[in-house]
Amino acid sequence: MNIFITGASGFVGGASTRKLAAAGHKVRAMSRSEKSDAAIRALGAEPVRCDLESINAAHIGDAAVVLHCAAFVEAWGPRDAWFKGNVIGTRNVLEAARTAGAKRFIHIGTEAAIVRGQHILDADETYPLAPTSPYPYCATKAEAETLVRAANEPGFETLILRPRFIWGPGDTTLLPVIETMARSGQWTWIDHGRARTSTTHIDNLVHAIELALTKGGGGHAYFILDDGECTMKEMISGMAASKGLSLPDKSLPAWLADLVGALSEFAWRTFNLAGAPPLTRHAAMVMSRHCVLNGEKAKRDLGYAPVIDVARGLAELRAD
Repeated sequence: MNIFITGASGFVGGASTRKLAAAGHKVRAMSRSEKSDAAIRALGAEPVRCDLESINAAHIGDAAVVLHCAAFVEAWGPRDAWFKGNVIGTRNVLEAARTAGAKRFIHIGTEAAIVRGQHILDADETYPLAPTSPYPYCATKAEAETLVRAANEPGFETLILRPRFIWGPGDTTLLPVIETMARSGQWTWIDHGRARTSTTHIDNLVHAIELALTKGGGGHAYFILDDGECTMKEMISGMAASKGLSLPDKSLPAWLADLVGALSEFAWRTFNLAGAPPLTRHAAMVMSRHCVLNGEKAKRDLGYAPVIDVARGLAELRAD
């Protein structure tokens, strides 16, 4: 199968590119630089020089499936960065894919699309989106999902895969932050890490992507999850231990973390301070709210089942 991938330089896109190319698919991937060209070739795919602003049908070529992994996921950035990357970028890739004649569009979404700052327990895909979320990442991922669903039509099926707390080998986001903060003595829990969460190992997400090449209903979203749930402290401590690190017990109450995040953002925006705030509203919220999801729909429609469990995943991280 001919597949076009965005975000192949990232954690999810890179793992997907490697696996799909190894499985014999002809994979072409968006590339924005010579460095990215080399990385994509090393994964077994052909780089195509374009970005989320310039992409068009010629870049997509004869791909039957477009896998859209690219997104602006940074904790901090210009006010419009999330909208440009997640909404306008998704709109551009959708239009290019449809014009090129692609048959299926798989969008890597996230549970953030339903998050307004509330606790979430046993939510399934009927839970409403949050396009007015106070958190720009959440709001723009909800808007992107709305675009993807609206684009579904006969001959151009669009669907969304929603992982939660992606982790595993090759993590370029969460584990490096944990490691940096732990080594610098800056790590602090929020509410002692008691928030319960669903998780998604990268191998399980890539497995779901393979299934979604041919399975799943157009216009539908699917939570892709590891089996079971855990607390933030259990999961993050396990990840830190894989690097030989022990995290301290110091903790902030959720209300104080929310306040610190809000005040930090205000100061950074008001005084145009360099770098990122020590804590953002979004990070404080994610670490302190329960987010437990129901993944039964993916099991029914995609035939999905995790290929790796949390215990084995953590053991493999320690051995990596």
